Amino acid sequence: MSQIRFGIVIPQGWRNDLPQTSARYQFKYSKDIIVAAERNGFDSVYAYDHFIPHYRYPSAGSFFECFTLLSAISLYTKKLKIGQIVTCNSYRNPALLAKMVATLDVITNGRTEIGIGAGWYQEEYKAYGYTYFSDIIRILQLEESIQIIKKLWTQKIANFRGKYYSVNRAICFPKPIQKPHPTIMVGGAGEKYLLKVVAKYADRYNLYFGTPQKMERKINILKDYNTKNREIEYSIVLPCLIVDNDEEIEKIVKKMKKGNMTIDQFKKSAAGGLTVGTIDDIINGISQYVNIGVTHFIFHFLHLDQTVLKKFSRIVKIAKTI
Repeated sequence: MSQIRFGIVIPQGWRNDLPQTSARYQFKYSKDIIVAAERNGFDSVYAYDHFIPHYRYPSAGSFFECFTLLSAISLYTKKLKIGQIVTCNSYRNPALLAKMVATLDVITNGRTEIGIGAGWYQEEYKAYGYTYFSDIIRILQLEESIQIIKKLWTQKIANFRGKYYSVNRAICFPKPIQKPHPTIMVGGAGEKYLLKVVAKYADRYNLYFGTPQKMERKINILKDYNTKNREIEYSIVLPCLIVDNDEEIEKIVKKMKKGNMTIDQFKKSAAGGLTVGTIDDIINGISQYVNIGVTHFIFHFLHLDQTVLKKFSRIVKIAKTI
């Protein structure tokens, strides 16, 4: 039996994935989806750490804040791991972030992960008053942050003096339940600097909407950087659309207001379309990632209801035997 794991992205408002109704009902909808996901065999649940939807900036509907949403959702689940794809390092002081995740780990009885990256959404930085530094500075800040977070989780008193962040006799109680600490998943695509941070500090590397070819390239570069042979898992966020035939894809594409896209164009825009199609299509797509070493799949469903989750439960059962 392989160690393949399947996660689901909470309907949150990022890609027009909430019903057009009141915010209170939208939260109920998201909560009910995640409760059903746990029932249908998913292993983990994730939220985006953004403030505004990317697809229709600056005019946007509801978009729920990451950690508040995760904290609330966690109370309705019993087994699902709880994570972020991925926390923007720039948005919170690392000592505060360590405290937040440690508290969430206690609330969830040891089910919390931290997904973290250097940040990228420049319009969002400007809108919320954050300084958008160069790529290299944001990555160097990320590197310092991870060191501080680990110290606060594992040491009684943490000290760190860096170029961008410092802590002086900082304490973090309660400590996370998980030992030595919750999984640290670093997400991003940068090959020259970001993957070096992954090689030094991450338990898992995550890529967003990448093809098998792109993911394989990242893995090979990461292996070259990983001179100490640290054990690093690989995960990927993928769009997913389960249908019985191509006619269903056409209808959904029109409903999503994707213009005059053909089915092939739509699939290409969805990370190559390997997880768009029938159950057999999706299993074949998953297999291509498994063959290059990916063990964690996080699915952002492009069309989601209880029926879709039941269909995906069949994929989970089959894929875990690959």
